[in-house]
Amino acid sequence: MQAGEVYVPARYYARLTALLQADGAEVECLLQSSGLSIAQLNEAEAQIRFSRVDHLLQQLPRFTTRTDLPFETGRRLTASAHSFVGFGMLSSATVDEALRFEARYFALVMPSFTMRYSSARDHADLLFTPRIAMSHLCLFFHLEAIALAALREVSDLNGGRLPPCTLHCGYPEPAHVARYHRELGNVAIRFESGNPASVRLRIAEDPRALRMNMADSHALQVAEVRCRALIQRAADGGRFADWVTMTLREVSDALPTLDELAASLNLSRRTINRYLAREGTSFRALAGEIQHQIACERLTAKGMSVTEVAYSLGFSDASNFSRAFRDRAGCSPGQYRKRRPSRSPGAFDALQGDTHIDAAPGEMRKHPR
Repeated sequence: MQAGEVYVPARYYARLTALLQADGAEVECLLQSSGLSIAQLNEAEAQIRFSRVDHLLQQLPRFTTRTDLPFETGRRLTASAHSFVGFGMLSSATVDEALRFEARYFALVMPSFTMRYSSARDHADLLFTPRIAMSHLCLFFHLEAIALAALREVSDLNGGRLPPCTLHCGYPEPAHVARYHRELGNVAIRFESGNPASVRLRIAEDPRALRMNMADSHALQVAEVRCRALIQRAADGGRFADWVTMTLREVSDALPTLDELAASLNLSRRTINRYLAREGTSFRALAGEIQHQIACERLTAKGMSVTEVAYSLGFSDASNFSRAFRDRAGCSPGQYRKRRPSRSPGAFDALQGDTHIDAAPGEMRKHPR
């Protein structure tokens, strides 16, 4: 992860300060210590520096003894809290479509984290990982809040019913763990503080079969247009590569081509290439990096042979995949698999620090589609 001056929506932290105010905490002093104010947090569509959020959360123990604030904050975050992204989610036809919409535009929800989503006939998987460096207090607060918010969203999208789920919490078991067991009755909880920092949620039902009560194709189109406009603003601010990376990570099958990406973002190939070149990268480099990361993930999953991994990524045969993989990892797919412990399908890991990916020859190429 690389440190950077990331701006995040203030609305989520306004909910935190509301909880603190209800407890009688000295909220104004807390905010002032981090260069923030109540008025700033409550301003519509306000964005604040994540470094100030980090400082705020590090100061939090000085102003309250509550340990369950991230739990309670996350429980209060409905899909509608996510502005135009939430509007698109609630207008979707199925829970699967809503979660794909959120994953596609998650950088509008929480730019300091990434969301990866995939689904099958009998389950869906959500993975949240940090994309910038932050303090441990800040990291654990956000992971817990995101975990509880994800559960609340799934319940709300499904008409108030939470399907059977397994929640993997990549943070230490909190002092208020009793709330998990008391209030999350349909959820199996796993605390895995030794694993890479992440939150993984598996829904044990087909989300494509879960229909939405407020489905509205016109409203969904309006939300899509608005979110694409915000992508344009991100491009103007020099963060377009983040959007492309997010879109590539969101898909669960073979990666889209540049033409397919251009169509989904309503931009031309030339415009995408120009934005990425301005940030010192290219579609080829980003696609090669993401494809390699997905290959590493699938090689460590039980039940997939090297040939199946190759075909799942769009390669014409296993030998082409093996050559491309060796160019990047310095070893064959089989050798990589032996070095890494196997895990169950859908049990994602963060893949941070595994291999260094260069935007150079040796790109993992797919056959034309």
